[in-house]
Amino acid sequence: MISKIKPSDTFRYFQQFCLLLLSLLFSTLACAVSVTYPRAESDSDSRYQYDWEVLRTALKKTSARFGAFDIKQSQLQMPPARVSFEMLRPNSEINLFVRATNAELETTFLPIRIPVDRGLLGYRIFLIRAADQERFAAIKSLDELRQFKVGQGRGWADVAILTAANFTVIEGSSYEGLFPMLKLQRFDFLSRSLDEAWREYDERHVENNLLVEPSILLYYPLPRYFFVRRDAEGELMAKRIEAGMEIMIKDGSLNSLFNKHKSGLIKRAGLAQRRIFRIPNPKLSAQTPLSRSELWYDPVKGK
Repeated sequence: MISKIKPSDTFRYFQQFCLLLLSLLFSTLACAVSVTYPRAESDSDSRYQYDWEVLRTALKKTSARFGAFDIKQSQLQMPPARVSFEMLRPNSEINLFVRATNAELETTFLPIRIPVDRGLLGYRIFLIRAADQERFAAIKSLDELRQFKVGQGRGWADVAILTAANFTVIEGSSYEGLFPMLKLQRFDFLSRSLDEAWREYDERHVENNLLVEPSILLYYPLPRYFFVRRDAEGELMAKRIEAGMEIMIKDGSLNSLFNKHKSGLIKRAGLAQRRIFRIPNPKLSAQTPLSRSELWYDPVKGK
């Protein structure tokens, strides 16, 4: 004998079904976006702290629109080549990285075209031999600067930029080997970002007799972007991060984080007092937002 389902039972089953749907919905929203970025090669490398704070803030700014998020670093330490390799693997641990851009990189991965560091990476100061300070102080033009050999790591993005600008570039086979090469006069200066120059000077100036050159600033546009995969997950993540960063630009929070992390370096380097020599970056894509002045730091204006 088949028993009839009572109306009260039907209502109860409907309630249970609705609760199950709500549970699944909230479970999905509880981790609407999960971001894993690569762990730095060295645990003592603090250069990326600013980048991840910008990323976290951008995700927070968009919680009302896009939902909850989870953000963490990878378990394994990854050099840049490993990061690129892992990002090409669909099921890799990481799904986002930050790097100085070029046209090829933007073809392979999906960029969020807002400079994370407001273009500060493009302002280069030099590590030189302390004995050569007067030689550099006498430089008054870009052509005079070109008479000096510049050292770079093999495969660095700067190599193509400097070579195209008619500099003589000497490439070292290893990062650590660059400093003895400078000391032994294989080249005349290392062109470095503010983050890199002061950290390397503090760590190595005694044994290599180094000096941060105090009067020259070389500039080429070199934005650092967040990159994600070119797939559905990456497109959604890029849309959210871009929206969050646009909010940060408008409400001033990106500039506040920039000042918190970078103002000390800018002051120490005395950027506003330096002679600026500018060269183009032929590796930039046509989509680079150079016309949006609010995205770029200007050392002359100090903002």
